[in-house]
Amino acid sequence: MKNFYICGAMTVKNRTLECVKATIPTTTRFWWWLLRLTIGVSFCVMILKFVGILPYLSSLIAPVMKHFGLPGEAAFAYVTGYFINCYSALAIMSTLDLDARALTILCTMVLCSHSMIVETAVLKKTGASAAMLVALRTVGAFLCAYVLNLIMPGGLAAAVNIPDIPGQPVPVFAADLSWAAFLQALRDWIPSVIKLSILLTAMLFLLNILQRLMIEFGIMDKVAKVFHPLLAFFGLPRSTSYIWIVANVVGLSYGSAALMDVLDSGHVTKDEAELFDLHVCISHSNVEDLTLMGLLGGIWWIMLMIRLALSMVYVWGARAIRSVRA
Repeated sequence: MKNFYICGAMTVKNRTLECVKATIPTTTRFWWWLLRLTIGVSFCVMILKFVGILPYLSSLIAPVMKHFGLPGEAAFAYVTGYFINCYSALAIMSTLDLDARALTILCTMVLCSHSMIVETAVLKKTGASAAMLVALRTVGAFLCAYVLNLIMPGGLAAAVNIPDIPGQPVPVFAADLSWAAFLQALRDWIPSVIKLSILLTAMLFLLNILQRLMIEFGIMDKVAKVFHPLLAFFGLPRSTSYIWIVANVVGLSYGSAALMDVLDSGHVTKDEAELFDLHVCISHSNVEDLTLMGLLGGIWWIMLMIRLALSMVYVWGARAIRSVRA
């Protein structure tokens, strides 16, 4: 892999300082873009929740959930995770009376299509189509749920025994829209977005500096070689080894600066980035998020394997299409 700096007689300390100096400007520009996006999306979702639009959307898809072996109230957890993140969905799921089977199905859906707005914006910067990403992740979430409902113990009976959701959709403006209620929603939102901003800032800069140091001192090549056989099985090129590790360990949002830095360096081509996008749009955050879902009660290895299987279908399917067109 190409080194970013000429080593020469430079000391370890000097080389480290040079890596940090080179990383700060580019990371700062990307950090500012992502921070504004994250805070803006978070605020908009808070407003949607406050005025009752999120519950309304949930009520619309609630009757559909029974066909995937889930009760209607699972819809709110899915919709919340879809627009916000896994943590928000987990908070709601923890209040539902779901068994391991239902939790596995619902958690898989959330893992496939969480943080849709922010993560789509991140992957779009790699050259991917936003519409394609949204379609692949959304359809993939329901496809995984359908397959799991078919093959997991309980099968179709679980879906048949779940009753229809009575009544009409929740009115959009059924919530308390008073000024006092809005101020309370704002007070609840501000600490969470401050915590998120601090964590996002720390992760972006630390990961990008770590990546530059690993390249400078030749560690990147050694780490990447370990994963070459696995990536070949997934249909991914060797050049995506490091960004694949980042996406799986810390996810797309926190690892976005490191992803952009590698892609901007030219080490990963546009065609290779497209295959990477097809894989990680379904399968990423397989350390923290998957662990949390498992601790909640979902069966972690099923949630992992079905998403990896779908990501392989996407990648190998794209490779097959390219071969036919060539």
